[in-house]
Amino acid sequence: MKNKYLSVTANIDPLFHQAKPATTGVLLVNLGTPDAPTAPALRRYLAEFLADGRVIEIPKVIWMLILHGIILRVRPKKSAAKYATVWTDEGSPLLAISKRQTSAVQTQLGNSANVKLGMRYGNPSIQKVLREFQNEGVRKIIVLPMYPQYAAATTGSSFDAVTRELQKWRFVPELHFINNYCDNPLFIDALAASIQEDFNQNGKPEKLLLSYHGMPKRNLDLGDPYFCLCQKTTRLVAEKLGLLKDEYLTTFQSRFGYAEWLQPYTDKTLEELAKSGTKNVAIVSPAFSADCLETLEELAVENRDIFMHAGGAEYRYIPALNDREDHIGALVALIKKLA
Repeated sequence: MKNKYLSVTANIDPLFHQAKPATTGVLLVNLGTPDAPTAPALRRYLAEFLADGRVIEIPKVIWMLILHGIILRVRPKKSAAKYATVWTDEGSPLLAISKRQTSAVQTQLGNSANVKLGMRYGNPSIQKVLREFQNEGVRKIIVLPMYPQYAAATTGSSFDAVTRELQKWRFVPELHFINNYCDNPLFIDALAASIQEDFNQNGKPEKLLLSYHGMPKRNLDLGDPYFCLCQKTTRLVAEKLGLLKDEYLTTFQSRFGYAEWLQPYTDKTLEELAKSGTKNVAIVSPAFSADCLETLEELAVENRDIFMHAGGAEYRYIPALNDREDHIGALVALIKKLA
C-alpha cells in the first residue's frame, strides 16, 4: 500500500533527513566597515549605519531629511580621507582583524561549531551569513556581538538584525545571544594583561585613561546600561592592576552632533590634563574588541595631537585586544558555555 505521507516528506528539506546530527553555528558580529576608503563607499556605508533607528533616535522623517540633505553630501569625503590613513593591503583594519579573530576562534573550537563573521553594516552582512548557516543545516546559532559592554545602538541593533532575518525562516534554530561580557573574568584578565605589558615595557604613566565610545546622555537617561557597564569594566581592570583612584580615569570619545554626550569627554580631558601639568599618559579603549578608525586614527593620532599641543610630553595608545591569544581564549570560553 502506498504511504500517503511520502508526497509530504519528499518536500522536506533534505538537511533534516536521516536524523542528521545537529550543527552549531557561531556568529561573531562587529559594527562594520566601508568596502573602500572612497567617498562613494563611505556614502553607502554611512547611509546604512546612520539610518538605523537604534543609532540615531530622532523621528525618522526629520532625520532622513537631515541625513540625505546634509550629512551624506558632506561627511563621506571627510570620512574617506580618515579611512585612507589607516587602510591596509588587507582592507580596513577592523575587517582584517575580525577575520583573524574568526579564524582563531574556529581553530580553538575545532569541529564542534562553524564560526562565521557578520558585520552589522556593510559586508559580510549578518543576513548573508545567517543564510549560509541555513543552507548548511545549522540547528543552533550562538551570536556573540563583539561589544564587551551592552548598548542598544550596538548589541541591541545586532539583535534586531539577527531576529529580523530569522523571522523569515520556516524553521527557526535554537538561538543563544550573548548580550555583554564586560565583567567576564577572562576578558578582564586579558585587558589587564595588555595594559600591564605596556607598563612593563614603557613604564607606568602618570595617568591611564580608559576611553569608551560615547553615546548621547539621553540614552542613559532613558535606561541604557552602557555607561554603568563601562564603569564596571574600568573598576575591575583597575582592581586587577592595583591602581589607585588618582591613577586612572574613565572617559568617552567619538561625539557626533550637538547634543550632550556621556562625560567626561576624552579629548577635553586630555587637554585639561596637559594644561594642569600631567606629562605622561597612556590610553586604552576597552569598548573595542578590534582596532578600527576610532582607535587608530582618533585615539592614536588626533587625541595624541591634542595632548601634546596642550603641553603633554608622552602619549601612548595601548592597542585593542584584537587576536591576542588570551582574548581569543576568553571569547571561546563564552561560546563553550552555550555550545
